[in-house]
Amino acid sequence: MHARRRYEPGPEVDSFYHLRGCDLAGRACQGTACFVARNSSGEAQPCEDPRVYCLGRCFESPVTGLSGRRPRIEVHSREAVVLKRLAEGGARSLETYWRGGGYHALEIARAAPPEAVLDAVEKSGLRGRGGAGFPTGQKWLTAAAQKSSPKYVVANADEGDAGAFSDRFLMEDDPHALIEGMAIAAHGIGAERGWIYLRHEYPAARSSLERALAEARDAGILGRGFDIEVFVGHGSYICGEESALLLSIEGRRPEVMARPPYLTERGIFGQPTVANNVETFANVPWIIEHGADAYQALGFSKSRGTKLVSLNSLFARPGLYEVEFGISVRRIVEEIGGGLRKGALKGVIIGGPLAGIIPPGLLDTMFGFEELAAIGASAGHGGVIAFDERTSIAALVRHVFSFGAYESCGKCTPCRLGTRRIEEIFAKADDGEWREIVNALKWTSLCGHGTGLAAFAESVMRYYGEEVASCFA
Repeated sequence: MHARRRYEPGPEVDSFYHLRGCDLAGRACQGTACFVARNSSGEAQPCEDPRVYCLGRCFESPVTGLSGRRPRIEVHSREAVVLKRLAEGGARSLETYWRGGGYHALEIARAAPPEAVLDAVEKSGLRGRGGAGFPTGQKWLTAAAQKSSPKYVVANADEGDAGAFSDRFLMEDDPHALIEGMAIAAHGIGAERGWIYLRHEYPAARSSLERALAEARDAGILGRGFDIEVFVGHGSYICGEESALLLSIEGRRPEVMARPPYLTERGIFGQPTVANNVETFANVPWIIEHGADAYQALGFSKSRGTKLVSLNSLFARPGLYEVEFGISVRRIVEEIGGGLRKGALKGVIIGGPLAGIIPPGLLDTMFGFEELAAIGASAGHGGVIAFDERTSIAALVRHVFSFGAYESCGKCTPCRLGTRRIEEIFAKADDGEWREIVNALKWTSLCGHGTGLAAFAESVMRYYGEEVASCFA
């Protein structure tokens, strides 16, 4: 049996985090959704440290503190794969989850050989819903093929992309769906333990998850061969990157690791590990119960199934929606979101802030992984931040790169120095060398933090070049 050894964090680890011991009750969110909302209303931008870059309330931004109302939640796809229970009011207890057919998929999975689970997930076409869109089945198959044991399953619940709040409400209102998805994954790859890495800014999700885990143990669903614990972060956007996240759980400084080896080969505590985000795991029970072919029938091209999208407060109908891949961005913005409450649309950032801007002229782009990438954008986590003419592009660039500099792990030079330099350039309206820095970020950054910032900057150059040039005139 492999002995797990958790490191005892020292000052070099504690100093990495922004929010260790921080009370979030009265803190103003400085995330991108709140930034554009304040621009729209003329409200002053907060500048207090330690900064809080998203409180998961983007549908009512700008916000201060943790408490607030629930979002509008609706299904706009042929099948409600993920949001069915939330749209009906939630399933916070095991009894409610069971009444709706919960854990039936886990019974099916555990009655079948692990290979059948892996085959179903691979054939379904499910791809990661947290950013890169990597094929989930391929990841699980690689971990299952490793001879080393034990193996682990990790849910990435560090939903730090400002503008996204889907995972928050899945965990608060439907926590057993995440647990069931993780337990099915564990059966498929042969894992004996799991972690949910939860961001510090979601205390209500922690309470909901810990209550659901206790219910699952009492019912015998967990604890016999597989169990899960919640690990709460201390405020670091980079912990959304999987290798940094695993180091954080181990008690080490969570800097991004170079790969290979990949986490499916050598992950947490050096063992094979599957890490997916909350929404990805929440898709799995539906796939096992309804079959891979039924899931493949949803979506289009290489983007199968449905996706949760979080619409920010500038929309007439902000909220959390389940849509089918293949819908146009225009339909999301104009039909589902109802357009802007006021003002003229200047651009949309999907999966940001480390993602390209979509200008109004490209709203007819299909919502899919490759289709959005072709115009320099991203499906990402599904946060949809619309902004109007009251947000200047120069101010937006300064905001995004200020965020990038603050949240960089500092391990690679392009990200550590380049992000801060671009923030300075736009603060001083000095054209300087920003294009060269963007190229360095794009080609030499260690992880998606730097390359995502480069994608954002390239879209600014491509679609808003004249406005940027006028700032430096």
